[in-house]
Amino acid sequence: MSLNKHHKNLLTSLNGLLNLSWPWRITIGYLSIMLLLPMSALLWMSATKDPSEFWRIATSPVALSAYDVTFVTAFVTALINGVFGTLIAWVLVRYDFPFKRIIDAAIDLPFALPTAVAGLTIATVYSPTGWIGSLLAPFGIQIAFTRLGVGIAMLFISLPFVVRTVQPVLRELEVEVEEAAWSLGASNSQTFWRIIIPQLISPILIGVALGFSRAVGEYGSIVIVASNIPFKDLIAPVLIFQRLEQYDYYGATVIGVVLLAVSLAMLFAINLVQAWGRRYA
Repeated sequence: MSLNKHHKNLLTSLNGLLNLSWPWRITIGYLSIMLLLPMSALLWMSATKDPSEFWRIATSPVALSAYDVTFVTAFVTALINGVFGTLIAWVLVRYDFPFKRIIDAAIDLPFALPTAVAGLTIATVYSPTGWIGSLLAPFGIQIAFTRLGVGIAMLFISLPFVVRTVQPVLRELEVEVEEAAWSLGASNSQTFWRIIIPQLISPILIGVALGFSRAVGEYGSIVIVASNIPFKDLIAPVLIFQRLEQYDYYGATVIGVVLLAVSLAMLFAINLVQAWGRRYA
């Protein structure tokens, strides 16, 4: 009885899939080709050897050092952009000043600019002979080809995520609520921290999480601005490329699976923050 019931449920599911409209079929097919199949292939490749071998490669000293540079630096830069990105969004929404539209459009430059060009520009400006690097060199501070340069590149490519996430929320805030707080005797700082910031916590956290995810996967700019030396400033995406150059496809796959797991965890966290924000609203 239970077997026949299982077959009936299976046939019902198959009939449901066959009766889907064409937009649904195209969507499922496209997502399968672009997302599900590549991820399945990556996971299948990582499972071709013993789990102990997977663990040995994933926790090797070089890999752990690359994780440290990648995740810690990305987390710190995401927090920095969380502060300054919110400040920039506030200025763009609440103030009028010359060249405002140009500056607003320039925020999206990291989206349009090829990452290799961004890395070349950062390496040139912050090198010991560059405009900014030459000013810091006498103090023994080197940015390009160090972990600090990796952080600068991550700051550059992840800034728009915070600004563009917070900006529309700031536009929708009702000024009448702030005026009501002022009429009740609240100061500007009290209004900001007790009225405005609580409404911005959710978009700020979402922007920080998106910026962190983008920084973790960055390759094009960092491979130019960093020295890519293990235990110094080598990041996980560059380590994957180095393993591929050495024809160590399984080693590259293992590092890729670790990054995939972190990315999926970040997507889950972003969804939780979004659900919390909707419930708070």
